[in-house]
Amino acid sequence: MIRLGVPVEQFWHRVPGGTGRATYGTLRALADAAPAAGGGVEPRLLAAWHRPSHRRPPGLGELGPVRFAPLPRPLLYESWLRLGRPRVEPWTGPVDVVWAAAMVMAPSLAPVVATVHDLGFLDHPERSSRRGRDFFPRAWARVGERAAAVVCPSQVVADDCARHGLDPARVRVVPWGVDATPVGDAEAEAARRRHGLPATFALWVGTLEPRKNLDRLVAAIGQVPGLHLAVAGPAGWNLDGRDVLAPLAERIHRLGPVTNAELGALYRAAAVFVFPSLLEGFGLPVLEAMAQGTPVVTSAGTATAEAAGDAALLVDPLDVDALAAAVASVLNDPALAADLARRGRRRAAERSWAATAAGYAAVFRHVVTVCGARAD
Repeated sequence: MIRLGVPVEQFWHRVPGGTGRATYGTLRALADAAPAAGGGVEPRLLAAWHRPSHRRPPGLGELGPVRFAPLPRPLLYESWLRLGRPRVEPWTGPVDVVWAAAMVMAPSLAPVVATVHDLGFLDHPERSSRRGRDFFPRAWARVGERAAAVVCPSQVVADDCARHGLDPARVRVVPWGVDATPVGDAEAEAARRRHGLPATFALWVGTLEPRKNLDRLVAAIGQVPGLHLAVAGPAGWNLDGRDVLAPLAERIHRLGPVTNAELGALYRAAAVFVFPSLLEGFGLPVLEAMAQGTPVVTSAGTATAEAAGDAALLVDPLDVDALAAAVASVLNDPALAADLARRGRRRAAERSWAATAAGYAAVFRHVVTVCGARAD
């Protein structure tokens, strides 16, 4: 059994985003696989100090006990980055490998595997929050110095790592998975009515931030007569959601954060899912929509196109007219919509969390074999 130390402080971030959801999905699949794996992976979870009333983030289920360090997040992160301490072992006990799932290199006697979700903070710092512009370049430097292996969710991100100086021999690509459990029509209809959505609407899901390209999405939807747009997800940074969504007036429905169960129902209820992001490390919402049989329009030449394969309409995210035409074609061509739904379900079925967990377990085993399991 590989003893895996995992900092999970990202679950408490104001916007856990795709990083938190991907970490959770992988840990759940690792836990499910452990009894049958004959010596699988035993996660030992670690977080910063939190008040007892805040020690279980809502909506994330049960992943097992979490050990809490004595420092609050800002001090813990800075101590790890600047001083290389405290080590995780006083709270996790002996571990064979540490998984830096949010790219925060927690010090340990054991080797560390780091996940790099994307490098947008290096290529486009103007799209990051002030905290992100300060923190993530320093975290990336520690990854280069200390990670025994680096895992990326797409080849796009792996290529970016190489472009920024990381030896490709240290990098593995393990795509994220998706829960392909279908939502029923009745549940989808109930969610549509709860949110006051019309019978036909487009859906977008994510954190509101500049790289999501919402201004062009709004302009494109505005070219499709009568189409409403539902926007699900939390406010982020460097973007005033009220201003960017205002041009659609009464045709916009800002839903705010929704639960995973509600999100699945909204995907199923939508006529089309539109995700024209300028930069993603993977694009989980694309696969989540496909899992519910919803036709997808997303960005060509990006990691979301890699995730979608041949199961989506791919457009230049900078071309508002092309984006509008793609959305209209889905709405006006039932045969195209049905074909995209069929291919999307097939693509989602290929991307299971079990496969993600197996990929990560293989990386952990490789690192333990090469670096040697630590002594108790």
